[in-house]
Amino acid sequence: MAEQFTICVGTVGAGVWFSPDSGDHWRRSKMALPFHAEPGEIQIRALALSPHDPHQVYAGSEAGLYRSVDSGASFELVPSPMDGMQIWSVAVHPQDPEVIYAGTKPPAVFRTLDGGKRWERLAIPIAEQCLAGAPKVTNVVFDPRDPRTIWMSVEIDGVYRSRDGGDSWSHCPALGDKPLNQDIHGLAVRLGRRAEILATTPDGLWRSADEGESWSLHGFPRFAERDTISYCRGWFGVNFANPDVVVANSLHGYVYLSRDGGGSWEKLRREFGEIRALAWLPN
Repeated sequence: MAEQFTICVGTVGAGVWFSPDSGDHWRRSKMALPFHAEPGEIQIRALALSPHDPHQVYAGSEAGLYRSVDSGASFELVPSPMDGMQIWSVAVHPQDPEVIYAGTKPPAVFRTLDGGKRWERLAIPIAEQCLAGAPKVTNVVFDPRDPRTIWMSVEIDGVYRSRDGGDSWSHCPALGDKPLNQDIHGLAVRLGRRAEILATTPDGLWRSADEGESWSLHGFPRFAERDTISYCRGWFGVNFANPDVVVANSLHGYVYLSRDGGGSWEKLRREFGEIRALAWLPN
């Protein structure tokens, strides 16, 4: 019998949905919503797993930050100053479960050092306007080599780096010479003989081997000859509990599952509306 696990899907307008049987059956997660978000018309744009508890997951919304301790079956609101702001990214410190970062639109990064009892807005000189309106903080990533180093990406304002746990930040050089080159969707640190910072934009995959000081582009094929960009994002749900299990989604509601590290895929029967976040947890 195949391993059973829980998949969580964050939607725009219908909250979080979860499947405790690897995608066969689905239920909407219970969420304690404020009155203005009832009866469930809430936008979930971030799902983040805790590295300290295999059944804990955070969900970012425009009504605030939510935490689940039962693998996404129910969520409770974590009080914060982010109510009314779209939360696009959440990250839990790899060594301290009390330290949490959240990135928002309008663009800001908030940090708590005590599990959400108190929050501070970090001083980061993010652009307040861009060609798409208000920028958004799409990723907050702890560097696996040193958790005091944090990478942060903005759509549309490029990549930022902190070497002191978020107290101060530097703006990395531009990825290219076009505004869309700063339209960062995905951000990751790739370990190897020489570590690389990877960022996805509408152009494709950008790579830096010198700590974000310079970038090179690996462009992706266009979907059609008339297209000028391929608009890649890289939404995947992975978990260290089993690297072979990967879940992926399309923007408009399809969910895909691989049990062999991406070698083969199956489309799950259930379809949703707009999906912005995805995660899976061991049962």
